Amino acid sequence: MHGLPAAQAVSDDARRPAAGRTGPRLRVAGSRRFRIGIASLAGTLALWWLLTSLTGLIGPHRFPAPAEFWAAFVQIAVDGYAGGTLLTQAWHSTRLVIMGFLVAIATGVPLGLVMGISHRAEALLNPAFLLVRPIPPLAWIPLAIVWLGLGDAAKILVIWFAAFVPSVINTWTGVRGVDRTLIEAARVHGAGELRLLREVVIPGSLPMMFTGLRLSLQASWTTLVAAELVGAFFGLGRVLDAAYRDINPPMIAVAMLAVGVLGALTTRLVAVAERRLTPWRS
Repeated sequence: MHGLPAAQAVSDDARRPAAGRTGPRLRVAGSRRFRIGIASLAGTLALWWLLTSLTGLIGPHRFPAPAEFWAAFVQIAVDGYAGGTLLTQAWHSTRLVIMGFLVAIATGVPLGLVMGISHRAEALLNPAFLLVRPIPPLAWIPLAIVWLGLGDAAKILVIWFAAFVPSVINTWTGVRGVDRTLIEAARVHGAGELRLLREVVIPGSLPMMFTGLRLSLQASWTTLVAAELVGAFFGLGRVLDAAYRDINPPMIAVAMLAVGVLGALTTRLVAVAERRLTPWRS
């Protein structure tokens, strides 16, 4: 009996150095990824300059050179384009995406939980969901305009539907993927349904839920641009439409890059939330 604490102490001491090395290893890996990312970005910019400015293999009527891109960026950032500056257009689009995305989370995640937990609820709700699910989000644009006009509400409705479907599917999949042994063990130890949901089902399904949220966010940005191409007064989709009509490839490229940057930043925020809510996966 006296040998057990000593063995435990040796085991703990053996684990401490490995745990201590985890931090530096993660920092080195993160630094390496950062350097690789910078090198990849620099290579892409160099290839862009080579194909457009230096050799002219890609003409300005097809894709702008870096100097033309920069001139378009300065124009929209300072003087504005299609009714507003870049900051105004980007904020309008981001606000619509966030609103539609949050409404989709508030409706899609609970529905996925209910369908995943209860087979009766799934039998009741799944037929209607399967009927609506294949409809492309863009197909809702005409009906949204008829219902809500050309304002922001119609665009939020279309974004909501685009983000709603992935959040429901992945939440349902996450709930059904929770280890049944853990659920039965919690019930054996006296966990009620509410505690079981809070401490077993939701934590176990969080990774798949966040996968659905990332897909929902991507669908939100894609749908937003398409929705703003029709009847929008502000937004990056409005910039794309105006640049297309003006045959302005540099401005099209600026708007496309703005969508990409904003999509990456919002996805990064979702990843930060995932790390904080699922620390055991870090």
